[in-house]
Amino acid sequence: MGPRLADIARHAGVSEATVSRVLNDKPGVGSDTRKAVLTALDVLGYERPARLRQRSAGLVGMVIPELENPVFPMFAQAAEGALAQRGYTPVLCTQTPGGITEDEYVELLLERNVSGILFVSGRHADTSASYERYNTLVSRRLPIVLVNGFTEAIPAAFISCDDREAGRLAVNHLVALGHTRIGFTSGPDRYVPVRRKLDGYHAALEAHGLDGRDLVELSLFGVEGGHAAATRLIERGVTAMVCGSDMMALGAIRAARQRGLRVPEDFSVVGYDDSQLIAFTDPPLTTVRQPIQAMALAAVRALCDEIAGHAVSHTEYVFDPELVVRASTAAAPNGYAVPAPLPGTRHAARDGSARPAAAQDGTARPSGDPIAGQRV
Repeated sequence: MGPRLADIARHAGVSEATVSRVLNDKPGVGSDTRKAVLTALDVLGYERPARLRQRSAGLVGMVIPELENPVFPMFAQAAEGALAQRGYTPVLCTQTPGGITEDEYVELLLERNVSGILFVSGRHADTSASYERYNTLVSRRLPIVLVNGFTEAIPAAFISCDDREAGRLAVNHLVALGHTRIGFTSGPDRYVPVRRKLDGYHAALEAHGLDGRDLVELSLFGVEGGHAAATRLIERGVTAMVCGSDMMALGAIRAARQRGLRVPEDFSVVGYDDSQLIAFTDPPLTTVRQPIQAMALAAVRALCDEIAGHAVSHTEYVFDPELVVRASTAAAPNGYAVPAPLPGTRHAARDGSARPAAAQDGTARPSGDPIAGQRV
């Protein structure tokens, strides 16, 4: 059945005559009105007329794990805005426990004839998962871009934060504060970002002559997982923790306080992500920031280029993380502190807002710029 003008007009808030002019590619319709009509056509599940497909892009799917971790809504918002500016209608697919799976979402998106799909922290990041689902999409010449979780087994563009560097930044900061018993927690190590953070953690400890092999507690992502891991690590005498997400860090702080420890006087915690409300927690959280805005824009740009038929390098584009020092870290109990800040560090004001650290030439260090070279 073809599209009903009345339905499209009602959804777009315009007249049927205006809808007819847009569908027939007639002049006399403003760009915003034209975009509203085409969006209504997409949302209602109608296929765009052939004459319009070359002029204006259609639907783009975006599959993300969940919305409980604030970093995923941040990414989705940035990507949706960038897609809309390029004339695409984003379709957000959010996975929930026991709900629609990633594969089921892909089938739904294919039925909607999407122009491409963004996968954020999907099954591609799981080393135990089959990559056949992605290679099937590639073989069908459907443009895809995958965020966080690189594998050479999928010929596609990947967008990642440098997780190894994130682990190193967190450890170096805590060592500079005099900590030697530094624990680590994140999600299961079958995920590529977890493995990379763990590699960076161990490499940084080894560089300082420290050993953390008995100070790693992998758990479930989220506040509860961080709480459980911190409880076990505190029993082993750690004075600081590196956490694989801000949510896990909040769980670690809760566990420390339940054991009668003060944060940061007795116990220091470093998170990862720097989602929007983290500066307002109690205490404001020291964390390693992912350049979410830059990563989202890069992912959209790569996807749109591939949709347009331009050559896109099927490699990993890696972005620098940044340590943001707030109030959840302090000198180790009865320890020493190295007074000079480490390069690439932001120190926070008393209100938790971050200040950029000065580069050696006195200029503010940019955040969110991709690492130079083939990795970008």
